Amino acid sequence: MWFFARDPVRDFPFELIPEPPEGGLPGPWALHRGRKKATGSPVSIFVYDVKPGAEEQTQVAKAAFKRFKTLRHPNILAYIDGLETEKCLHVVTEAVTPLGIYLKARVEAGGLKELEISWGLHQIVKALSFLVNDCSLIHNNVCMAAVFVDRAGEWKLGGLDYMYSAQGNGGGPPRKGIPELEQYDPPELADSSGRVVREKWSADMWRLGCLIWEVFNGPLPRAAALRNPGKIPKTLVPHYCELVGANPKVRPNPARFLQNCRAPGGFMSNRFVETNLFLEEIQIKEPAEKQKFFQELSKSLDAFPEDFCRHKVLPQLLTAFEFGNAGAVVLTPLFKVGKFLSAEEYQQKIIPVVVKMFSSTDRAMRIRLLQQMEQFIQYLDEPTVNTQIFPHVVHGFLDTNPAIREQTVKSMLLLAPKLNEANLNVELMKHFARLQAKDEQGPIRCNTTVCLGKIGSYLSASTRHRVLTSAFSRATRDPFAPSRVAGVLGFAATHNLYSMNDCAQKILPVLCGLTVDPEKSVRDQAFKAIRSFLSKLESVSEDPTQLEEVEKDVHAASSPGMGGAAASWAGWAVTGVSSLTSKLIRSHPTTAPTETNIPQRPTPEDPPESSVSLCSPGVPAPAPTPVPATPTTSGHWETQEEDKDTAEDSSTADRWDDEDWGSLEEAESVLAQQDDWSTGGQVSRASQVSNSDHKSSKSPESDWSSWEAEGSWEQGWQEPSSQEPPPDGTRLASEYNWGGPESSDKGDPFATLSARPSTQPRPDSWGEDNWEGLETDSRQVKAELARKKREERRREMEAKRAERKVAKGPMKLGARKLD
Repeated sequence: MWFFARDPVRDFPFELIPEPPEGGLPGPWALHRGRKKATGSPVSIFVYDVKPGAEEQTQVAKAAFKRFKTLRHPNILAYIDGLETEKCLHVVTEAVTPLGIYLKARVEAGGLKELEISWGLHQIVKALSFLVNDCSLIHNNVCMAAVFVDRAGEWKLGGLDYMYSAQGNGGGPPRKGIPELEQYDPPELADSSGRVVREKWSADMWRLGCLIWEVFNGPLPRAAALRNPGKIPKTLVPHYCELVGANPKVRPNPARFLQNCRAPGGFMSNRFVETNLFLEEIQIKEPAEKQKFFQELSKSLDAFPEDFCRHKVLPQLLTAFEFGNAGAVVLTPLFKVGKFLSAEEYQQKIIPVVVKMFSSTDRAMRIRLLQQMEQFIQYLDEPTVNTQIFPHVVHGFLDTNPAIREQTVKSMLLLAPKLNEANLNVELMKHFARLQAKDEQGPIRCNTTVCLGKIGSYLSASTRHRVLTSAFSRATRDPFAPSRVAGVLGFAATHNLYSMNDCAQKILPVLCGLTVDPEKSVRDQAFKAIRSFLSKLESVSEDPTQLEEVEKDVHAASSPGMGGAAASWAGWAVTGVSSLTSKLIRSHPTTAPTETNIPQRPTPEDPPESSVSLCSPGVPAPAPTPVPATPTTSGHWETQEEDKDTAEDSSTADRWDDEDWGSLEEAESVLAQQDDWSTGGQVSRASQVSNSDHKSSKSPESDWSSWEAEGSWEQGWQEPSSQEPPPDGTRLASEYNWGGPESSDKGDPFATLSARPSTQPRPDSWGEDNWEGLETDSRQVKAELARKKREERRREMEAKRAERKVAKGPMKLGARKLD
């Protein structure tokens, strides 16, 4: 029976990677890259091969092996495992790189920042302070070859081969016998008389001075070179001179050296060192201190090294969210650090946290997630979006906070491409219909229209046919002027999704009505859109064979490629309007703005599929002091650079801050008192009724329940037809005839958006023009006849009610009604 001896190297749980060892170690050890056999995680393996006749070096290596196992400190190289045999010694540590190789690589990549060096030296000095003051040990080998750098950029002190006790136990310092290491010895060691008075830390602090010189100036050629500081920063030079002074008695203790460098204006007094020190003690910090730290952290991350952010800041952020109840404050720095991760790392580390955050009921966290969705949406797959994220996001449509509703609408621009059929064409359209019809904030209604225009290409053909025309037509009747502009722009941006019959019979009649809109910006966009659709109809009329090509997208399946035009004009609503809305919400929670930036639309000559650079002139506010709109040309889109858009947005925001807009009701009452372009006081009275409906609207939750009771979104998205004159003082759905019966006793869910605000003619825009000529005598006669008929009908109904009441009298209790 044969027995085989076990090979300890083969059974060792770590293995060497077959490649040459890393250089930079003049001592007896060779540094190899390795990995753990079970997990493949990277490690560093220090290997010493036992050679005959080198007993002294072998004893030094074994002493170092023992020190590695017994010394534990965050700034000393971390020991993981070890192997000792008759032929070799293996010491497994965390994955590190020798400092010399690390500095050379960083110089080739663009250089090492002083912030990194300041923190690295802080760590080495702190390790020396631990050895000298707490353990009474002298390192005796501080040099470039004894310092290593881990993947986070942290400097670790190694090279424990020649360490000895400061108390004299175990004899004096071991002999090195390596010239490369002996050049770092202080000059007093050459004096064998023993008359030199020195502290126990004096020799290590001299070697620390040599290390500082090499970090900034390269390899030390000779000890005399220490007299010239070279590239050492001026804030560090005084403290460096103390280290390399000839008198060992005046060399500072490592703890005092740190204190001097951390003084105000010192080399180690900076944000990077303070951040690292806080992270080391974060577990014992108060919650308020953690909140403040994470709030300020995001501003500093841009100046911090990438490796430090990935491997040190990120784990602390994830731990703070999981176990520290840090809340929404960790989101901004978390997503900022996430930019440094690969796609695989992002999926493993950040996406699970993001999915968990969406289920939170914390409003601050929800709105932060919505605001920063663009940073992580690309890493979310469709099943995760539809099953774990969208069901939580849609709750924002019903939130009582306008800011959350607005951010929820804007987030749909990013989520729509990943939504399935039911969520996109049914659930989302239901919420959009309710927001556009009943939300009390004008900018939110406007953004809903803009968002619908952009995601229109993702909708199914049947949903597009049922929704888009009705939705944009309703937007053109919104009392908020930018909403009407958004409706016109929505038609133009989705022009390729309508048949020629719809363009001629449904869209152009709606646009023609806006050519006499009180707001010049609305009229300008209406004329441009009309010219675009007329050009399209005319081209098909001249060459009927183009009909199939023009209508190729009408019945096509949903495709992201068809939304190119919508993608370009939607940007203004999620930047200009939303920023103004947020500002108003913070200052006046119950008001809605009546001024915003309005983009320009393309002329018929410009293909809508092409990318268009938009300009955003300021819209005249419906207030006594108007703001003139920027004139537009009739031939082409006016293209402007991005910096001009930014300047106009900021100037508009400044004007909003200067004006006292008051409440939404006051602004609308001013609009209601002004004359309409075409119908005079009649539309003005209708506008008052519409605005009062908005004022008395219920909370979003109650609105949603009433919306369900009124037949959900399918009733609201019906196609409009010819209008019928409304009864005096009422706003019925029959006025717009969205596809329902001619008259209905049921409340109109869209009555709140039926009337447009009316303004008096202004001297600087359209006041000098005679718009009365637009109304023919026959139209006036018809309007007067309709009014008389309504009045006669009302009197007849009142008379019949009175007759029945007199004839029957009051009914007795329990009496049975026979008729």
